[in-house]
Amino acid sequence: MHRKNDGAIVIVGIFLSVLVALAIAAQDKYTLKVPNGLASSEFKGYEAWQLVSISQDGALIAAILANPVMIKAYQDGVPGNGKPFPDGSKLAKIHWNPKKMETFPAATVPGTQHDMDFMVKDSKRFADSGGWGYAVFDYNTASDKFTPGTLADKPPQGNDAKCGYTCHTMVKARDYVFTDYGHR
Repeated sequence: MHRKNDGAIVIVGIFLSVLVALAIAAQDKYTLKVPNGLASSEFKGYEAWQLVSISQDGALIAAILANPVMIKAYQDGVPGNGKPFPDGSKLAKIHWNPKKMETFPAATVPGTQHDMDFMVKDSKRFADSGGWGYAVFDYNTASDKFTPGTLADKPPQGNDAKCGYTCHTMVKARDYVFTDYGHR
């Protein structure tokens, strides 16, 4: 009689072990970090942030989202009023490869995700990059995983929180932010 119970216990044990292994193997996108830079965990919940605008850069389309601190600053007129964004402001930019909408082919909609970019304003932590820290996480559709951007990317992404600084210096007068708050 003990043999039947022992077999059931072994089967349950194997099943639980497989479930644990699968859970460990599944990537939590919030565990990623750019070496010497920002961690994706600093942007936890970005999926629910308010839309600032949309954009198209080359072949990619994007949604630019901001946390409540940055949305309030936008609504108060920043950067057009010449004031800087306050510390704690955060942007997330999600890029997709475009595709034609199946049910309405005249429309172009997001297809597979390409990457996600993050910015955070922290004047003390990022004093040497205009007060902003940056991160890029590339998305691999086949593996359904993100990885930090690299120097092989276009544009190249350095391995620190200044990876976006060079590009953003052209909008220094706008506190290093390209995106305007879209009219509603």
